[in-house]
Amino acid sequence: MATKDEHSNGITVARNKARDAEQDAKFYSFAKLDQYTFKQRLIIRLAGLVLYWLIRVLGATVKFKVTGWEHHTESEPLVYCFWHNRIPIATYFWRQRGIVVMSSQSFDSEYIARFIQRFGYGTAKGSSTRGARAGLIQMIRAVRAGKSAAFTVDGPRGPIYVAKPGALLLAQKAQAAILPFSISLSRCWRLPSWDKIEIPKPFATAHVVIGERIYVQDADDEREQTRFQHVLEELRDRSDALAREVS
Repeated sequence: MATKDEHSNGITVARNKARDAEQDAKFYSFAKLDQYTFKQRLIIRLAGLVLYWLIRVLGATVKFKVTGWEHHTESEPLVYCFWHNRIPIATYFWRQRGIVVMSSQSFDSEYIARFIQRFGYGTAKGSSTRGARAGLIQMIRAVRAGKSAAFTVDGPRGPIYVAKPGALLLAQKAQAAILPFSISLSRCWRLPSWDKIEIPKPFATAHVVIGERIYVQDADDEREQTRFQHVLEELRDRSDALAREVS
């Protein structure tokens, strides 16, 4: 017969599994839109669907050329890090891997979240009172449980191409490696947003440059932050240069 301690441990394990299953359901399910007006709910649903089909159709015509694939691994969870204006094509390239991303509390973020969830991603959201901190905690737990995460390092509002330390903190707390990368398109449309977000034109070539994995010791160390910034800049310069050669 099981001892009292064994019985208690069994209950704890079962509760943890139930909690993880509930959290997974939240990651991969569309959020409720109760706080929005009927018009806003309609826009969110329609925009998320239109963006999904747009990128799915255009992405199918894009030719991907990858440099540095040897730095990627499926044997451990990773924190994928890249620039905010490459979201559409990066979403298509890394699709159907169960990667968890952070989604902020805003109207625009709701349809972006639905767009990426349709490509097999999960979204971690902060509460209205704790904001990004709560979302980061969810991502740390997800990575510790074996899921990979993705971070747009200069998002959600910029300034463009200035890396913030959130990804370093996530990697340190979750004890996971950062996988920095950049994707540049030979031909694209640029939207009138703060970061000039890029939408691939039909039959464009996408150059993906993946950097070496980074293991973070101290997210608050300015030297690590500076190194992180320089790595991302170098990868962008390399992928942009390759894209210009075929544009």
